[in-house]
Amino acid sequence: MKRMYRVNDIFYSLQGEGRNSGMAAVFIRFSGCNLKCSFCDTDFTEYKEMTLDDILNSVKQLTQECTGNEHPLIVLTGGEPTLQVDEEFISAFHDLGYKVAMESNGTKEPPANLDWFTVSPKTNVKVKKCNELKCIFDERMLTDTFDIEADYYYLQPCDTGNLMRNSEIMTICIEYIKLHPKWRLSLQTHKLIGFK
Repeated sequence: MKRMYRVNDIFYSLQGEGRNSGMAAVFIRFSGCNLKCSFCDTDFTEYKEMTLDDILNSVKQLTQECTGNEHPLIVLTGGEPTLQVDEEFISAFHDLGYKVAMESNGTKEPPANLDWFTVSPKTNVKVKKCNELKCIFDERMLTDTFDIEADYYYLQPCDTGNLMRNSEIMTICIEYIKLHPKWRLSLQTHKLIGFK
C-alpha cells in the first residue's frame, strides 16, 4: 500500500519572503502541525490525501509550460512538513531535476538531502543548523534565545491583522536590526503586493 500524504494545497507562484524571495516556486503545503501558533496562515481542517505520484503529477502539470531546462524551486511548507516528508520524497523531486526547500518550525530534524532549509522557530526547537533562520518578530521576541547556526538571519515582522499594530512592530523591528546588524528584514511581499 502506498504512503499517503495530507496535503492542504499545491500551487505555483513566487517565493514571497526570505533569501529566495522573488523566485518561481511550487508550494506544497502540508496539513498538520505539532504547534498551534495564533498567526498561522494554514487551515488544517482541510486537506486531501495524496500519494507521492499524485503530488509529482500535480507539480508536473503546474510547471509543464516552463521553458528550457530550468525548474522552479519546490517549497515544502505547512503546517509542519517534517512530520510527513522523508528523504525518499525529496529524492523523487531530485530525480526530475527540481531543487527542494523546506520551511519548518525546527522541532524535528529534517531529511538530510534537502537543498535549502528554513527554520522559523517558536518553541521546543531541536535543530541546531539551517540555511536560513527566519524569526517572526514583535517586541516581545528575544531572537538570541534560539541557539541555531544559520547562513542567513531574517526578522519578519509579525502580521497581527491590525494595521496600526503592524506599523508599531515594523518600527521596532527596524530599530532592532539597526542595533543587531547580523539580522536582515524579511517582508511578506506576497501579502504586500497581493499574490498567493
